[in-house]
Amino acid sequence: VQLVESGGGLVQPGGSLRLSCAASGFTFSRTAMSWGRRAPGKEREWVAAITSAGDSTNYADSVKGRFTISRDNAKNTVYLQMNSLKPEDTAVYYCWVVWAGNVYWGQGTQVTVSS
Repeated sequence: VQLVESGGGLVQPGGSLRLSCAASGFTFSRTAMSWGRRAPGKEREWVAAITSAGDSTNYADSVKGRFTISRDNAKNTVYLQMNSLKPEDTAVYYCWVVWAGNVYWGQGTQVTVSS
Protein backbone atom coordinates (compact mmCIF):
# COMPACT_ATOMS: atom_id res chain seq x y z
CA VAL A 1 0.00 0.00 0.00
CA GLN A 2 1.29 3.43 -0.93
CA LEU A 3 -0.33 6.79 -0.24
CA VAL A 4 1.29 9.97 -1.56
CA GLU A 5 -0.12 13.33 -0.52
CA SER A 6 0.51 16.61 -2.32
CA GLY A 7 -0.86 20.12 -2.57
CA GLY A 8 0.14 21.59 0.77
CA GLY A 9 1.74 24.98 1.19
CA LEU A 10 1.56 28.39 2.79
CA VAL A 11 -1.76 30.23 2.53
CA GLN A 12 -3.23 33.33 4.14
CA PRO A 13 -6.20 33.10 6.49
CA GLY A 14 -9.39 32.85 4.48
CA GLY A 15 -7.59 31.22 1.58
CA SER A 16 -8.02 27.83 -0.04
CA LEU A 17 -5.95 24.78 -0.84
CA ARG A 18 -6.71 21.46 -2.51
CA LEU A 19 -4.86 18.42 -1.28
CA SER A 20 -4.50 15.22 -3.28
CA CYS A 21 -3.65 11.70 -2.22
CA ALA A 22 -2.61 9.20 -4.88
CA ALA A 23 -3.18 5.61 -3.76
CA SER A 24 -1.83 2.28 -4.95
CA GLY A 25 -1.37 -1.27 -3.77
CA PHE A 26 -4.96 -2.02 -2.89
CA THR A 27 -8.43 -1.99 -4.46
CA PHE A 28 -9.05 1.73 -4.17
CA SER A 29 -12.55 1.71 -5.63
CA ARG A 30 -13.76 -0.66 -2.92
CA THR A 31 -12.22 1.13 0.03
CA ALA A 32 -13.33 4.04 2.16
CA MET A 33 -10.69 6.74 2.54
CA SER A 34 -9.97 9.35 5.19
CA TRP A 35 -7.96 12.48 5.82
CA GLY A 36 -6.39 13.33 9.12
CA ARG A 37 -4.00 15.95 10.41
CA ARG A 38 -1.47 16.57 13.13
CA ALA A 39 -0.96 20.10 14.38
CA PRO A 40 2.27 21.07 16.18
CA GLY A 41 2.25 19.69 19.71
CA LYS A 42 -1.06 17.90 19.27
CA GLU A 43 -2.29 14.39 18.65
CA ARG A 44 -3.21 13.30 15.15
CA GLU A 45 -6.92 13.86 14.52
CA TRP A 46 -9.39 12.63 11.99
CA VAL A 47 -10.72 15.28 9.60
CA ALA A 48 -12.94 13.70 6.95
CA ALA A 49 -13.97 10.39 5.42
CA ILE A 50 -15.60 9.22 2.22
CA THR A 51 -17.19 5.92 1.26
CA SER A 52 -15.77 3.74 -1.49
CA ALA A 53 -18.34 4.95 -4.04
CA GLY A 54 -18.07 8.54 -2.89
CA ASP A 55 -21.78 8.70 -2.08
CA SER A 56 -21.39 9.57 1.57
CA THR A 57 -19.00 11.83 3.45
CA ASN A 58 -18.40 12.76 7.06
CA TYR A 59 -16.46 15.58 8.69
CA ALA A 60 -15.03 16.63 12.01
CA ASP A 61 -16.99 19.51 13.52
CA SER A 62 -13.92 21.74 13.30
CA VAL A 63 -13.92 21.63 9.48
CA LYS A 64 -17.57 21.05 8.63
CA GLY A 65 -18.82 23.53 6.07
CA ARG A 66 -15.28 24.55 5.06
CA PHE A 67 -13.64 21.33 3.85
CA THR A 68 -14.89 18.91 1.19
CA ILE A 69 -13.58 15.40 0.65
CA SER A 70 -14.02 13.80 -2.77
CA ARG A 71 -12.51 11.01 -4.83
CA ASP A 72 -11.87 9.92 -8.38
CA ASN A 73 -11.86 6.13 -8.54
CA ALA A 74 -10.60 6.19 -12.13
CA LYS A 75 -7.47 7.99 -10.91
CA ASN A 76 -7.12 6.22 -7.55
CA THR A 77 -7.03 9.63 -5.92
CA VAL A 78 -8.80 11.22 -2.98
CA TYR A 79 -8.96 14.99 -2.53
CA LEU A 80 -9.50 17.46 0.28
CA GLN A 81 -10.72 20.89 -0.77
CA MET A 82 -10.06 23.32 2.08
CA ASN A 83 -11.74 26.73 2.04
CA SER A 84 -11.90 29.57 4.55
CA LEU A 85 -8.69 28.35 6.11
CA LYS A 86 -7.83 29.43 9.64
CA PRO A 87 -4.48 29.56 11.46
CA GLU A 88 -5.66 26.65 13.60
CA ASP A 89 -5.84 24.51 10.45
CA THR A 90 -2.04 24.58 10.32
CA ALA A 91 -0.90 20.96 10.42
CA VAL A 92 0.58 18.09 8.48
CA TYR A 93 -2.28 16.50 6.56
CA TYR A 94 -2.36 12.78 5.90
CA CYS A 95 -4.60 10.47 3.98
CA TRP A 96 -5.13 7.04 5.45
CA VAL A 97 -6.83 3.77 4.71
CA VAL A 98 -7.69 0.57 6.51
CA TRP A 99 -6.82 -2.40 4.32
CA ALA A 100 -6.59 -6.07 5.25
CA GLY A 101 -6.82 -5.19 8.91
CA ASN A 102 -3.98 -2.68 8.87
CA VAL A 103 -3.96 1.10 8.91
CA TYR A 104 -1.78 2.83 6.34
CA TRP A 105 -0.77 6.50 6.33
CA GLY A 106 0.94 8.60 3.73
CA GLN A 107 3.99 10.74 4.47
CA GLY A 108 1.85 13.84 4.83
CA THR A 109 1.83 17.31 3.33
CA GLN A 110 2.36 20.48 5.33
CA VAL A 111 -0.34 23.14 5.38
CA THR A 112 0.53 26.46 7.00
CA VAL A 113 -2.11 29.16 7.40
CA SER A 114 -0.50 32.46 8.27
CA SER A 115 -0.47 36.09 7.25
